[in-house]
Parts: sequence; C-alpha cells; structure tokens
Amino acid sequence: MTHEIGEALASVGPRLKALRVKRDVTLQSLSEATGISVSTLSRLESGQRKPNLELLLPLAKAHQVPLDELVGAPTTGDPRVHLRPIDMGRGTVVPLTRRPGGIQAYKHVLHADMPLEEPDLKVHEGYEWLYVLNGNLRMVLGDLDLVLPAGEVVEFDTRVPHWFGKADRAAVEFLSLFGRQGERMHLRARTT
Repeated sequence: MTHEIGEALASVGPRLKALRVKRDVTLQSLSEATGISVSTLSRLESGQRKPNLELLLPLAKAHQVPLDELVGAPTTGDPRVHLRPIDMGRGTVVPLTRRPGGIQAYKHVLHADMPLEEPDLKVHEGYEWLYVLNGNLRMVLGDLDLVLPAGEVVEFDTRVPHWFGKADRAAVEFLSLFGRQGERMHLRARTT
C-alpha cells in the first residue's frame, strides 16, 4: 500500500466522525440507519477499523454524500455538478448541494402518474423555502391549505406541521432550500 493510500484511509475515520457530529447524529441512530453495529462505527471513526466498501456505501447513503467525499478523493477539476437523483416513491429528489450542514438545496419532481395523496403533516427542526418551477403544488401548513402555481414561493419554520404534494394530476417540479436550526434565507431588497 502506498503512503498516499495509507494517508487517505487514515483520514476516513476522522472525516466520518466530523460528518456525523456536524449533522448532530448519534452512533446509535446511525447504526439503525445503516445496519452497522455501534462498536464497528466507533472503531471506524477512531481508526481502529479499516474502511471498506461494504461499510462506506451505507454510510455515504445515510449521510447523503458521495462516496468520494467520505474517502477524501481528489477533485478531478471537472466543474460540472453531477446530479444523482433519489427515488422517493412519490417522486424524485435531486440533491443540489454536496456538503452536509448549512443550507441544503434540492430539486423535487412529483410524477404525474403518482396518485393524489392525503396530507400527512410532519414537524422537524429547521427552516424551509420552496419555489415552484412547474405545475401546482399543494401545501398544507398548520391550518392553511394552499395551492402554489409555478413562480410562487413559500418559506416557513418546519416546526409548524406541514406537508406538500400534487394539487392535481399533473407533475410538479419545485426547488427547496432547507436549513437546520432556523437558518433563514437572506434576500436583498430591490433598490428604487
């Protein structure tokens, strides 16, 4: 094993721990999400266990980061964003940001062939901003039941019970920016 590969492998543990701590995830909840035991996760983070693909693939998926980010692969110099869609059953989500923490950006597509759903309101820590690109998005926010056409924007505290889905049988595309711990969007006012 070359010195360079050895250094890359040695940096995986601290990188995994920093990612988990930054996302405020416990070893126990990460274990439940990945099927990897708490002791194995702890040994990986401390460098007592060498990483392998069998361990890194579920960790990359759980943290929603590319595998090359976990192992510290060198950048290729290619400036293009390589989008990796995630099938969520009711639609497709495309992460537009690669780094954990801070504001996360996503493109959502709710497919036309999916049936209309009954709202199932959720709450969680954070703040979200949605921009409808195409179609009509139904948004239930607390006591409000809104239909947002293309071009509409909504921002809200995610501690308020909320749900979004298709307003009709057509497909819907929208962008979402999500910040944990109440990070809000900062918009500049237009000067007159």
